Amino acid sequence: MSQYSLNINGITRQVEVPSETPLLWVLRDNLDLPGTKFGCGVGNCGACTVHINGVPTRSCMTPVSTVGRKKVVTIEGLHPQGAHPLQTAWQELDVPQCGYCQTGQIMTAAALLQENPNPTDAEIDDAMSGNLCRCATYLRIRAGIHRAAEIAEKKGKV
Repeated sequence: MSQYSLNINGITRQVEVPSETPLLWVLRDNLDLPGTKFGCGVGNCGACTVHINGVPTRSCMTPVSTVGRKKVVTIEGLHPQGAHPLQTAWQELDVPQCGYCQTGQIMTAAALLQENPNPTDAEIDDAMSGNLCRCATYLRIRAGIHRAAEIAEKKGKV
């Protein structure tokens, strides 16, 4: 067991876990942040996506020992009241069907909008291509990203 001091959603959190423990399980089991989902366990589906220093990262494949003092943002930290433009758009357009993959979808989309505040359909499809949705709500996800871009433009930020 090793002691780690992690910056999670802007708060320093202490955990004591084996060094090879995936960040996903530290978030869910040790820090009570269940929004990040387990999907495939091998980094293929994207359900476990979080941001590490602003980069979408598969937390199921990221050993806690590699995180260090990097800033980790989970779906719970995207916006303190759950009112990020993507979260608002997802609710307005009823994007999810079963919803299981949606936190990973939102976290990947948030990184896209941070980099490109007004993406085309092709840019959205490219950025989101690594996130799988068992319910195939890809068209609603794309529409949600476009709507979030509109909301962010009105607010002046993503």
